[in-house]
Amino acid sequence: MNTLFHTLISRVLNIPDRQVNKTIELLGEGATIPFISRYRKEATGGLDEVQISQIKDRLDKLTEIEKRKTTILTSIEEQGKLTADLKKRIEDSWDATELEDLYLPYKPKRQTKAEIARKKGLEPLAEIVFIQNERDLSTRILPFLNDEVKNEDEALQGARDIIAEWVNENEDARNNVRNSFERTAVITAKVIKGKEEEGAKYQDYFDFSEPLKRTTSHRLLALRRGEAEGILRVSISPDTENCVDRLKNRFVKGRGEASGQVETAVEDAFKRLLKPSIETEYANLSKTKADEEAIRVFAENLKQLLLAAPLGQKRVLGVDPGYRTGCKLVCLDAQGTLLHNETIYPNPPQNERSKATSKVAHLVETYAIDAIAIGNGTASRETEKFITDIRYDRKVQVFVVSENGASIYSASPIAREEFPSYDVTVRGAISIGRRLMDPLAELVKIDPKSIGVGQYQHDVDQGSLKKSLDQTVESCVNAVGVNVNTASKHLLTYISGLGPTLAKNIVEYRTEHGAFQSRRELLKVPRMGEKAFEQCAGFLRIQGGKNPLDNSAVHPESYPVVEQMAADLQCTVEELVKNKELKKKLDLRKYVSDKVGIPTLQDIMEELDKPGRDPRQTIQVFSFDPTIKTIEDLREGQVLPGIVTNITNFGCFVDVGVKENGLVHISELADRFVSDPTEVVSIHQHVTVKVLSVDMGRKRIQLSMKL
Repeated sequence: MNTLFHTLISRVLNIPDRQVNKTIELLGEGATIPFISRYRKEATGGLDEVQISQIKDRLDKLTEIEKRKTTILTSIEEQGKLTADLKKRIEDSWDATELEDLYLPYKPKRQTKAEIARKKGLEPLAEIVFIQNERDLSTRILPFLNDEVKNEDEALQGARDIIAEWVNENEDARNNVRNSFERTAVITAKVIKGKEEEGAKYQDYFDFSEPLKRTTSHRLLALRRGEAEGILRVSISPDTENCVDRLKNRFVKGRGEASGQVETAVEDAFKRLLKPSIETEYANLSKTKADEEAIRVFAENLKQLLLAAPLGQKRVLGVDPGYRTGCKLVCLDAQGTLLHNETIYPNPPQNERSKATSKVAHLVETYAIDAIAIGNGTASRETEKFITDIRYDRKVQVFVVSENGASIYSASPIAREEFPSYDVTVRGAISIGRRLMDPLAELVKIDPKSIGVGQYQHDVDQGSLKKSLDQTVESCVNAVGVNVNTASKHLLTYISGLGPTLAKNIVEYRTEHGAFQSRRELLKVPRMGEKAFEQCAGFLRIQGGKNPLDNSAVHPESYPVVEQMAADLQCTVEELVKNKELKKKLDLRKYVSDKVGIPTLQDIMEELDKPGRDPRQTIQVFSFDPTIKTIEDLREGQVLPGIVTNITNFGCFVDVGVKENGLVHISELADRFVSDPTEVVSIHQHVTVKVLSVDMGRKRIQLSMKL
């Protein structure tokens, strides 16, 4: 590992070198981001997951640049052109763009105009012209005329082609053009002739122009999608006149004949080489920036969705509503195990309400159902009304649950593995019921891109998106922790230090030997070594085990500290956990050692106060306005309850109980300026909105939270 990396990362992220150094060391030892942020606070100085992730990302980028430098140095050296000065500049550079500029003059080229001219022996003539001292060019050109270069015009054209390439490869010239793009670049879009009808959804961009630095991420991604679909022609241009003038000031000397040739070569260099090259660079840079912003929003939405309030271990009736095909019912026990399934037909065209009412009431009584989860798709509102009108023999809570991604899950290999004997409709209803019990445990089985949050997720860099979303899922799963005796193989996969193989081995061991009685028993699982155990143990919970600490986030490596605390208070660990007054008697400074500091001790005390408690909020029942069922029921000025279903850079989408979600534009989120919608709203938040307008033709609803 290059020791310079620590300093470079420290400088960019403004994190002390010692903390960066220790974090990189832990990552190098195979520690995960959740483990480091939770259990190595003393080593890192309390860095959180975001900071540790930033360090890892910077480290990965610097490692890539180092590999690229090796390739560049080898290539130039093989050409015999590597000077000591050039070598030092390459070795000292950690900027990818600067590196490519340094390499450009030596980069193996395809058959360019300049290369063709060189093969005709015109490079010495290009040098004569470029110096701009020659007053009689015609005389100097004569020696270069031959069968391949028939006249003066051909000779000068070849010389200009070579000069244009020199200008293009000049580091100062490229930075000059970059500066102009940075300050003055304008992104322009025009509709491709004949595509107006096909691309109607892009009509806002049919004749569009805006400074690039002011273009929002969602607008830029929309432009690029329109371009990819062949609807729009998109370009990025700086102040061309100013750009060319600056290049001429840099390269043109005097007013002679040779200077005129250089001036023409500079204009050609800009138009043919420099502008397209830097335009591509800025198109990529702006796209990367837009991608990062869209991915950030998506990751934040996903985090909120995964950490949504769970109902917990209750017996649930899951309902996948429908009309003609009926409503699929599944009865689940408190662990989410399928007990019974069938179909009822309370809605049109069958309208078997009496029979369906009797059946639902019977199932609620027979399976001691605590709550009913209804999917929010087709026929949801009618089914909700039907379900809530039934009289039950017990108190039953009714919830409407998001169906996004349920159909993806029901047809997936995971669902087939879990329920090989049932069809997709039953699996979908099971997923709806389980989502109410534990959204996190159920949603991790679905590709995050299919969950229905985010913006332009199919347009951003897919590798970066997957990396970010996987990291978000891992962070959420480990923040909550999982019951090792009930967790699915898929959920266990995201636990720090595990992965698919160990997750599978844990489930197989559990099936063969019964429930785990202690965390230490995990070491009996095939391929579970000490390192993997260290990484995962603190995030796995064992309820009802012999040691109460096994159902907490206290890491096994800290058990001796807690046992010493109990011994000093002359009580058991169990008594220490249950008795708050006992914990108040402890002086934490007494337990500080070279391995355990105050941050870890404070975490231990917090955990002893709430062992095994789910950090997520408590779920709340929500009801739509009973008079609103379709978009036709909406009227301007109505004030309605709603649920936030998605958040983007330009606002949020709210479900008010009709098929189409309404948009609350960022300017309508609050009676103040809002730069980031996540400051005001969160996924699944219950809000009150006013209807501003309803466009029946385009099925668009404009809402406001300014009440």
